[in-house]
Parts: sequence; structure tokens; C-alpha cells
Amino acid sequence: MADFFDSSSWLFDFFAGAAFLFIFVIGLVFLALVMVFISDVTQRKDAIRRNFPVIGRLRHFFSELGKFFRQYFFAMDREEMPFNRELRNWVYRAAAGADNTVPFGSTRSLQPQGTILFANAAYPDPDLYGADAAPMVIGAGCRRPFAALSFFNISGMSYGAISRPAVSALSRGAALAGCWLNTGEGGLSPWHVDGDCDIVFQIGTAKYGCRTEDGNLNPARLTELAAHDQVRMFEIKLAQGAKPGKGGILPGAKVTEEIAGIRGIPVGQDSISPNRHLDIANDNQLIDTINRVRDLTGKPVGLKTVIGEPRWLDRFFETIVKRGEGCAPDFITVDSADGGTGAAPLPLIDYLGLPIQESLPRVVDKLNEFGLRHRIRVIASGKLITPGPVAWALAAGADFVASARGFMFALGCIQALQCNRNTCPTGITTHQRRLQRGLDPADKAERVWRYHRGVEKEVGIIAHSCGVHDPRMLGRQHCRIVTENGATMPFEKIYPDVPAPVRHDL
Repeated sequence: MADFFDSSSWLFDFFAGAAFLFIFVIGLVFLALVMVFISDVTQRKDAIRRNFPVIGRLRHFFSELGKFFRQYFFAMDREEMPFNRELRNWVYRAAAGADNTVPFGSTRSLQPQGTILFANAAYPDPDLYGADAAPMVIGAGCRRPFAALSFFNISGMSYGAISRPAVSALSRGAALAGCWLNTGEGGLSPWHVDGDCDIVFQIGTAKYGCRTEDGNLNPARLTELAAHDQVRMFEIKLAQGAKPGKGGILPGAKVTEEIAGIRGIPVGQDSISPNRHLDIANDNQLIDTINRVRDLTGKPVGLKTVIGEPRWLDRFFETIVKRGEGCAPDFITVDSADGGTGAAPLPLIDYLGLPIQESLPRVVDKLNEFGLRHRIRVIASGKLITPGPVAWALAAGADFVASARGFMFALGCIQALQCNRNTCPTGITTHQRRLQRGLDPADKAERVWRYHRGVEKEVGIIAHSCGVHDPRMLGRQHCRIVTENGATMPFEKIYPDVPAPVRHDL
């Protein structure tokens, strides 16, 4: 009997303690709610919180959760922006080496105006299934030209904007795939050369990685960079599609000591590039800079920009013709107005620049018109992550296609829209070691390679279906565009090819 009372006493003490703890926690919660209530009814900045204290705060909470719930539960496969679930899933399957066939029929609507379709050949050659593109030389007149093996390559993503393991995985994957990796404007890091791949060094408006202390171009540093066998080309960035007219933005939280050393900037401070190269204010100065970099490095030099004012192309190409085609850039990268970035003002993302569907054929046609097409290679960039758009870009006249966000999806990006917060859950755009731990460079390099292989293979399938054996043989005659009445029109009628240059006695 004594043991029973002793046991009951212990149980009584336990439940009494638990009840006290429960009441104490409830009291703390109630006190917190009272404090929140007082804070809400006394503040004057938010009318919802003032009129509906405490519960008014749920509005912002649910708004933040909404974009994630829509992605997984409510949005249809083709509804989301900037990349819908169907596009992302294609990249995920390709990167995983999984079967990318689909059953029952396409979920892509073929009625909207502007929809791109390919005209299949009646009798495609049975021996050319999925043929590969031949290598193409860039900068044939340079001391050290570049024979690019792949028509599909990795576009600019700076170390700093993306993490160390992400850059390392891209470098290793590019080496496996035989494509180039663009450094982005953040300079050349040890992780870019980790995989021994071909590299395009991008010179942004702040000249990170090749700048003097006052922000000017550093000839000695350019010579050092050119000594790297892996650095095959230099790209002068005038503008990118997500924010034309504004420089790059790297939040101070991402400017670590290592990144500051690579870029040549202060640690922990927001890094904001100028909206243009301060030493380039006209076409002649741009051409002078292109030739200065080419003379110093001996390697191909081009420029990257989003097309805005179309008349600029006439003025620029006229200046090249006057000075002689030898002074021309070796390539032009045409970025779309819907290009990506880690951080940009919404009005620039939504309203500035021309989309690739208009700008790419314009650039190609102007090069033909001025007799410069044989001299200047064209690279297309901007939301070209699956085989159809890539094949369209080649048909429109591009020699190469470069993608950034496609390879981010191959790394495992889930479009969490945290790129500018240093909180990317997949470790791609964060410098928090805890989050980077989930990104294994060796595994992700394989995914990068498989995604690249999947794109090139299926672009080859499209080319074969159109009756040509090389994807670069796709032309505007192979495409049709849906018009406003629902009927299709040949792409070559909307943007007729310019077969021969018009004579310019300049």
C-alpha cells in the first residue's frame, strides 16, 4: 500500500508540473499576443494591422506562403512564370538521365499568337537521326582563335551571385559536356577552373577581376588572365536582359573576404556596378576597347547586350564598316529582355529591352545587311532552356545558344525566388555553408552534363525531323509562327533573310 501511495505521489507531482508548464507557456503566448495587439493598434503605417490587430499580420504571412503553395498545388503545369512546371520538369528529367517522353498528347497550347512551330520534312534522311553539330571557330583572325565544340553553352553566372559548390559543379559539368562556361561579371575564381573546362571571361561595367584600384581596365591583369589556357574568349558586357541600363547588384551579405579579393572590392559592402562602362560613351570607344582587349590577350573578344533602340545597330555596324571589318567584335551575345538575374528592379525586368524573339533576327539581319555576318558570330541568350526554343534560336540565325537558368535547374534549383536573400534552400545562390552542404559538386556535375546532352540530342532530333543533318542548318524556312487569326505564317515572311549585303559606300 505504501508503494502505491509513493507511486501515486510521483504521478501527481509529474502531472502537476506538466500542468504548471502548460499554463506558463499559455501565459507567455497570451502576453506575447497582448504585446502584439498593443503594437498593432498604436502603429500608424499599416491600416490593416491597426484595424484588425494580430490577425491582420496573417495577410503578409499567407501572401508569402501563397507563391509556394501555388507552385505545388494550384498552378497548372504551363501556368507559372518565369518558368512553368513543365519546363522545369523537362530539365530535371534530362539532368537525372530519366525518360523524357510523355504520353497522350502535348499540354502546350498551339493557338496563342506568336507560338513557334517547326515544319517537318516529308522524307527525312533515316541515317541522320540526332546528328551532332560540327565545331565552329570564333575569332579566326585572332592570334589564338577558339574552336567551340558545342552550340549549347553555360551563360554568365558570377561567383558571388552563385556559390562555390555551384560554380565548381558547373565547371566540372562543362568539361564533361565539352561546352564553355561564362564567368559572369564577378571575375575568375579558382572554382571556375576546377573542372578544366573552356571559359569565357566576362568584363562587366565594374571590371571585376581585371580592374585597377580606381575601377579602370587593368592591362596587366588581362594579360595574366589570357595566360590561362582555359580562358578562351573575353566578353564585354554592355547590358543584360533583366536590367538594361542598370549595373549588377551583389548584396553585402554575399561579399565575403574571398569574393571581395577576386573582384577587388570592399568586404561586406553592397557591390553595385555602374550602369555602363564609364570609359565607353560611344561606338568608337566601344570598338577601341574591343581591339585593346584583343591586342592584349590575342583571344576572341565580343560583346553582350540586350537590344533596345534598333537604330543603334545601324550606327554601330556603319562605324565598323568605316573603320574596316577587322576591328569588329568576334561575337555578339544577344540577351533577351526576360533574361535572369539574382536581383533587379521590377520595372526593368518587366518593361525594358526587346525580347529575343524580335532582337535576335534583327541582329542577324543587320549583320547580313552590312556584310558582317561572316565576320561576327551570334550567341543567343534568355530563357532558352529546352530543345524547342534552342532550335528556334538556331533557325533564327544564332551560331550558339547560352543558358544560365537552365543549368541552374540542372543543379537542382526549385525556383524558390530567394536568389537575392542569401537563403537559397538548394545551396546554389547562398554562401551559408549549412545550405551549401546539400549541393555535391561531383553529383551535380553529372546532372549538368546529362542536361546538356539531353538538349543537344533533342535539338538534333528536331533538325533531323526538318530534313537537315546539322542543327545549325536549321533556317527560318523551317519555322512557322501562329498569327492573330490562328493560322500560321512562315517565319521567313515575318523576318525575311537578307541573302546579300547592300552596298554601303561609306
